[in-house]
This record gives sequence, structure tokens and C-alpha cells, in this order.
Amino acid sequence: MDVTGQINAVHRRIGDRALEAGEGRVLTIAQTYDAAPEDVWDALTNAERIPRWFMPISGELRVGGRYQLEGNAGGTIERCDPPKFFSATWEYGEGMSWIEVRLTPDGDGTRFELQHIAPVAGSDEFWDTFGPGAVGIGWDLGVLGLALHLGSGESLKPEDAPAWLLSDEGKSFVAESSLRWRDASVAFGTDEAAATAAADRSTAAYTASPEAPAES
Repeated sequence: MDVTGQINAVHRRIGDRALEAGEGRVLTIAQTYDAAPEDVWDALTNAERIPRWFMPISGELRVGGRYQLEGNAGGTIERCDPPKFFSATWEYGEGMSWIEVRLTPDGDGTRFELQHIAPVAGSDEFWDTFGPGAVGIGWDLGVLGLALHLGSGESLKPEDAPAWLLSDEGKSFVAESSLRWRDASVAFGTDEAAATAAADRSTAAYTASPEAPAES
């Protein structure tokens, strides 16, 4: 895998948005794929293809339907305009946020853009601790999986992902992703030292061995 090439192919940005419940923070990740919009759309919305590049999913993939990603978030699909746009709630634990996905033609390929929108209220402590990398690294892994799938039809199997994250290649990918999200956080206005410390904690969280003893 060309880790640096994949990292450089992705656009990352942090912004804000007014929500009904108050101020929201928006994480944007985008990449252009060498595939037609209809193929990218099918990879994103076909329940048989999603597990090949992301993770197992169940539920009803239609407007108003509920979905559940195995061991991760679930939610409700709110809007759908194939093959251009869909939005859904992103419910994990007691937290509620939203995702919006847009596909636009880009030369001979398709630009994929995902926005993850979360309310600022109640999330400041988590943001201060881990920064955008806590969510952003996960989405970087997702767009990597999608790139591999669209390029070859294959991807990293979900059950193999934990071992890959602990490999030299996986750790390099996570570290590079974390640095880019740190840069996006600084561009958004975060103090550089605080952004760097948060990025270091996110990197450690993603690459920690489950067998490693906890520090006292």
C-alpha cells in the first residue's frame, strides 16, 4: 500500500454549522475515485458491498429505515437522492450526530465527500482530549477501504483490521492521518500545542495493543 499517496489523496477540513440544538462542529473528508458515480453510490448503499470495504451492516437501507453497523454506530436514514446525496443520523452510545454524503462527477471519476456533524455542547472534553482524529482517523480508514474496493473489488476484511492497525504499515497510516487531522484542527483555530497533544492521544488510542498493560 502507498500510505503517503493515500493520505495525500484525501482532503480534510474542520468547520462549524448552526444546529437546532445550538452550535455544531463539522468534520469533512473527501477523495476523488476513478469510478463512475453510479458505481461509487452502489458501493456506499448496497448492503452486500458495504461489508467488503467498511463493516457488516444490517437494517433497512431506505429513507426512514434504521441501519446498524456491527459493533459501531446505528441510526436512521433521513434523505436520499441517488446517486448524489444521502444523510443519516449517527448514533453511538448516548451520542447523537449526523452524516451527509455527496457524490459529484470529477473529470472521469467521482468526488466523494462525507461531512460528520456533531453538536459542540457536551463534546468539548472529548474534543480537547482527542481532537478531530478520534473520528477522523476512523473515516480515513473508511475512505482507504473504499479506495481499495473500487480499485480492485477487494479490501481489508473487518476481522483483519485490528491486526493491520498494529502492523508497521497500519501504524504509519494512523500516524499520518492523525497529523493531517491535527493540521486541520490548527487551521480551524485550535492552539497548535493543544492540537498536537490531542493528536498524539488519538494515535495512541488507535494503535494500542489490547494486550498491552495499562500505565499506572
